[in-house]
Order: sequence, then structure tokens, then C-alpha cells
Amino acid sequence: MPPRPRIVGRVNWYGAYTLYKREVWRFLKTPTRSIFAPTVSSLLFLAVFSLALGNTLRGMGGVSLVQFLAPGLIVMAIFHAAFENTAGSLVQGKLIGNIADILMPPLSAAEITTAIVLGGATRGVITGAVLWTAMLPFVVLAPIHGGYVLFHALGAALLPALLGMLAGLWASKWDHLAAVTNFTVMPLMFLSGTFYSIERLPESWRALARANPLFYVIDGFRYGFTGHADSGLAVGLAVVALLALAVWALVQRLIAVGYRIKS
Repeated sequence: MPPRPRIVGRVNWYGAYTLYKREVWRFLKTPTRSIFAPTVSSLLFLAVFSLALGNTLRGMGGVSLVQFLAPGLIVMAIFHAAFENTAGSLVQGKLIGNIADILMPPLSAAEITTAIVLGGATRGVITGAVLWTAMLPFVVLAPIHGGYVLFHALGAALLPALLGMLAGLWASKWDHLAAVTNFTVMPLMFLSGTFYSIERLPESWRALARANPLFYVIDGFRYGFTGHADSGLAVGLAVVALLALAVWALVQRLIAVGYRIKS
């Protein structure tokens, strides 16, 4: 008997899950580069700051400098891993020519967007969890407000995964993606309050920091561990949620019209 054609309903769950698995296996095949390398880099940041400054400085709310730095470094690792996974997947697909493997199956724009974003977010969450575990021998890092830790960890994974899709759709070669990373992503990460409290900045720089969406992710995530925040928590929750929804809608629309992925 010939095989029966697969019946696809209103949502192609099987196809979306298959695409998600492909995105996950992309980084699981190279764990040294995709997971352990950013873990070691973040631990080096933590070691350099703690050895150079020691107890001469303290973070916000009276916590030690290491306790202040650790949550921000975890968010940075999650952010970079999620962004790199989705952006690299699309650019690689364009250059190799297998972007058609995504476009030809009966998958809607929403299913493609969700599968690729969840793949990038999975890499970010795994990287953050590995880094958190690696930090435990050196710093006390126990959640005080678990809900804030979970929400902002997911925000730190989903938002850059969506931004990575935007960058991947726009870029047509690796040089374009490197330019986005160096001139947009890296400044966002280093000017987000990871290494300092914005309360120590002049007012003009403080306003600039509050315009950085990554600041709210780090601030809320850090609050979950230290109990202290630099901004209004409700504002941070709203910014992260609304921005993620807005970028998701934009990415889905670009996929639907075939922006720079259909000849």
C-alpha cells in the first residue's frame, strides 16, 4: 500500500516541532562552541572583576560586587546565545541555499517564526542554566523572587531570538551580521547596567540606559536574586512583554511576505 498523505490541520504541529528540533540540534552538535565557550567567557569576566576590585566596591542594595555582577552576566550569556542561534540559522540558510527547506513545507509564517525563535530561546536557556551552575561554587546565587527570575530569563531568551531573526532576515552575508552584532548588540549588552548600577550615572546617561530594553531584563532578573531594582518593576515587565510581542508580530509579517528570503 502506498503511504497515506499526512493531513495537516489548522496548525501543523508536527512540522513546527520538526523545525524546532532542527534548530536545537544545530547547537547541540557543537556544545563546546555554543554552550561551554560563553560559559567560560562569563566566568572570566566574573573572575577579573572580583580579583581586580575584590571587596573595594559593593553593588546596589549592599550585596557584594560578585553577587551584583553574576545575574547580569547570566542574562548577557542568554541574550548572546539566543541571538546568535536564530540570526546564524537564517544567514547560513541563505548562503548554503537550504532556506527553501523552511519555505517549501506547509508551514505558516507564525509556525516558522515560533519554531525558530523557540530553538534560539532553548539555546539561551541552556547556556544560562549551565553558567548559573558553574557560578555556584564562587557566588551565593539563590532566587528570592522566583517569578521574576523565570519571567526575565524567558524574556532574555525570547527577545534576542526575535531580534536575531530580524537581523538574519536583513543580512545577506556574514559581514552584515557581524556589523549588527558589533554596532548594535554589543553596545546594548555592555550599556545595560550589567557591570554597574545606573544610579551612579549622571542623569543624562541614566535616561539613555532606561531607553535600553536589555536594561529592564537585567534589572528584573537581578531583582529576583538580590531583592533590589534600579527601575520600576511594573515598567520593566511591561517593556519586556510588549516589546517581545511587537517584534514577534513584525518578524511573522516579514516571513509571510518573504522579506529577503524569496527571490
